[in-house]
Amino acid sequence: MSGMNVTRNEVVQFVVRISLVSLVTYYSAKWLMKNLDPTNKNKKKAIEHAEDILRKLGPNIKKSAIQNLNDYEMVIASHLVVPDNISVSWDSIAGLDHVCQEIKESLVFPVRHRDMFSGSDLYQAPKGVLLYGPPGCGKTLIAKATAKEAGMRFINLDVAMLTDKWYGESQKLASAVFSLAVKIQPCIIFIDEIDSFLRARNSSDHEATAMMKTQFMMLWDGLNTESDSTVIVMGATNRPQDLDKAILRRMPAQFHIGLPNEDQRLNILKLILRREELASDVSLPRLASITQGYSGSDLREICRTASVYRFRKLMRESSAQPVANGGTPKVSNGTVPNGRRMEGDMLAFDEPPAITMEDFDKSLRSMKHSKYTTGVLNDARIDLD
Repeated sequence: MSGMNVTRNEVVQFVVRISLVSLVTYYSAKWLMKNLDPTNKNKKKAIEHAEDILRKLGPNIKKSAIQNLNDYEMVIASHLVVPDNISVSWDSIAGLDHVCQEIKESLVFPVRHRDMFSGSDLYQAPKGVLLYGPPGCGKTLIAKATAKEAGMRFINLDVAMLTDKWYGESQKLASAVFSLAVKIQPCIIFIDEIDSFLRARNSSDHEATAMMKTQFMMLWDGLNTESDSTVIVMGATNRPQDLDKAILRRMPAQFHIGLPNEDQRLNILKLILRREELASDVSLPRLASITQGYSGSDLREICRTASVYRFRKLMRESSAQPVANGGTPKVSNGTVPNGRRMEGDMLAFDEPPAITMEDFDKSLRSMKHSKYTTGVLNDARIDLD
């Protein structure tokens, strides 16, 4: 009998020891996995950043939705953009009035007044929107303005965020994109250069990449089964021909953002230069007529370079003057004319000089030279590439 009791005690002790060893081994392995993961610190920072963003969205989102977010959803939430923090509005876009009006009517209005059309199965915002056209023509600006005006949360999806070295993690992150969007709806999932992520599938695709694409499209289609969800996937690309046909089907609303014509370029220039001091010889209609084939971002760069030229010219003039008394130009009253003065060795201005037409011409010649050299500016520039 006593021998049997001793055996029982030994068995109990053995089980306790095995349990303790198992617990220590489990938590040690878990700790090692976390610390050996090179992305662990970035994930922690992403979660902290996501918590700050969700606090700002807190009053407008159900608390239960925020509290139930998992780690994957928190990583995605770090890329959320609060509508109030978006500085772009329809007033920030020029030359695309027809496209903006179409988006307002087919996307923004149904979202902002979805209660009014709750009984209609047809007048609803599309689940997918594609903005395509040459680079630098305002596709990203339109996406931001849409989120701002519609009052929607904006997930600026970074494709690199969906990749993970552990097998199956990419699929979980892709799933978290849509589950988070549903919880914080109305929401726009914006994918810039969508062709780099959802290009046509082929047999040479890596297994992990193919699985991630398939998972993304399955979840995207799953949104259609929920009539109450207001989640829109918006993509921008200058190579729509490279997109998978299944993706094009899921993006029924497609808008071509082409190169601006002369009237559109004039409106863009007026918007860019609305706060700048221009000389009397500046002719914006002439500048618009000689910039055929240039995108909106090209026009902005021309104006920026011209603004630099006005200061560069004055600085070179001042450095060429005879100097005395520690580098100050020789003038009768001890100051520099035309509202200029010397602060140490630097030239300062009471008022910035006006931009002249000569500055614009120099800027345009410089850009033309660089574009011809790189083969960007040619007769085929109107192509999507």
